[in-house]
Amino acid sequence: MQIPLGFGIWDLVLPIALRAVAVGEGSILRPCAVVLTLLMPETRATAYDSKIEGNVIFTRFDAALNWVRKNSLWPMPMGLACCAIELMAAAASRFDIARFGAEVMRFSPRQCDVMIVAGTVTYKMALAVKRIYEQMPEPKWVIAMGACASTGGMYRSYAVLQGIDQLLPVDVYVSGCPPRPEALIAGLMKLQEKISREHSFRNQKLELAEKLEEALA
Repeated sequence: MQIPLGFGIWDLVLPIALRAVAVGEGSILRPCAVVLTLLMPETRATAYDSKIEGNVIFTRFDAALNWVRKNSLWPMPMGLACCAIELMAAAASRFDIARFGAEVMRFSPRQCDVMIVAGTVTYKMALAVKRIYEQMPEPKWVIAMGACASTGGMYRSYAVLQGIDQLLPVDVYVSGCPPRPEALIAGLMKLQEKISREHSFRNQKLELAEKLEEALA
């Protein structure tokens, strides 16, 4: 015996094994085993469904991958000076950096993909910043927030690194001393634009991309 149960596009079928049990002069059937079977939608009779047209999207692999990456940036907040206060404000309720999917700030470099260098980078701290950057997994990006992180700012001294780009590849520079949270959000949007134009698959799989090009040639 099978009892079909409909649940939208999925069907559940209950095959029930029955056994005869003697009761007086007659007998009754009692279930002895119940097995749940999940039937795939392909087993149903197919018919044209106009709703399917709205559920199918054609795109490039790079475009889909970049779309996911740019909308789920997890910042590594490298707050070194007063710019860090503006970085904190950008994550608060008034500016709400969560609209860009970038509210997941992690202080573990292995869980981050964009480092926000906010503040003055001294030579004593520079190597620690580089070490944290190297521990971040690929792909990763860097935002230099404020004048000090970008060019050393007002500190033209022997103790201050004149720009974090001397150690790390910077993707976006945010000007200001300190820049307001709106400026940081604008820099984040610029980074999203840059990510959307990247050749993600080729950059990460150079050998495979070259093999594919040779095969197609």
